[in-house]
Amino acid sequence: MSAIGCLNTFLSYSPFFIFVKTYILNALADDTRLKLLKKISNGEICACELPAFVKKSQPAVSQHLKELRGADLVSVRRNGSRRLYSLTPKAVRILKDISRW
Repeated sequence: MSAIGCLNTFLSYSPFFIFVKTYILNALADDTRLKLLKKISNGEICACELPAFVKKSQPAVSQHLKELRGADLVSVRRNGSRRLYSLTPKAVRILKDISRW
């Protein structure tokens, strides 16, 4: 496809589509969030285990997880007082694609 064809294809996307993709890319643009995704990709994990893994405070990790949830890359479920995080199907696809770069 020519450069003009690529540009026309890009411009045909709706503003909402571009916003969603930008939000996902911003969520992936942080090293800490990528480390969190890698850890969570090994299976469901308690939020209480993540600060030690990324060497960040619990409030900082909570903010990163909030960004990942907002981008629909992780899901959370409650188990008593614990919050268990896992990857969404979208995140699995994205991480698989990224691993090929």
